[in-house]
Amino acid sequence: MADTATTIDSAVSDKLALALDVDDLVAAIRLGRELKPYFGVAKIGLELYSAAGPEAIGAIADLGYKVFLDLKLHDIPTTVGKATRVLGALGVQYLTMHAHGGIDMLSAGVDGLKQGAHNAGLEQPHSLAITVLTSDGDAPPHIMPKRVMLAAEAGCSGIVCSAGELSEAHHYAPRLLRVTPGIRLPGDKVDDQAKPASPDSALNDGADLLVIGRTVTNASDPVAAAQAVHAAAAAAN
Repeated sequence: MADTATTIDSAVSDKLALALDVDDLVAAIRLGRELKPYFGVAKIGLELYSAAGPEAIGAIADLGYKVFLDLKLHDIPTTVGKATRVLGALGVQYLTMHAHGGIDMLSAGVDGLKQGAHNAGLEQPHSLAITVLTSDGDAPPHIMPKRVMLAAEAGCSGIVCSAGELSEAHHYAPRLLRVTPGIRLPGDKVDDQAKPASPDSALNDGADLLVIGRTVTNASDPVAAAQAVHAAAAAAN
């Protein structure tokens, strides 16, 4: 493998989030350690969090990643507020909530996350509102703009949306961070992603952070796939 110290641009890595969608913390740590040069953020989803719980947050942070906790919270405002306060104190730097939960729920989540981080003396994290799942190709077109505006009104710092919705999302809420999953290299299987995009096209369309999962983690050579993703992202205008 090439000398990553001289060939990997950390500014590009900071735009890439590795999705550690496995059900074993040891496997996640092994994968995270192997691919660390190419990613500045690591995403812990429901699968890994269900397997390892809060321990996963500290373990992945110890590898040098910013932790993206993708729990897609959706509950009554009081419950979400209390849960996010705990997660903020644990050092989560990105946390997802469903915009479908409404403005009161989102606001409670934003406030709880900030309070938890503040109480622990940590930097302010990013609260991300899920607009429309990228597996949902049949969502009515008015849903995404409505949820983007809800996120902005609730004080979220960002949204999660598909590459095809990046421009429209920016139109409705230009200050919000835009996070885009469903990233694939040319020729990869799209799996359950209804709206896939390549790394360079998503960044050129305005994405701030790309979530990279199966295109790397299911590859026969994950390091080579990570190198290809990083190179494609680096080629963005």
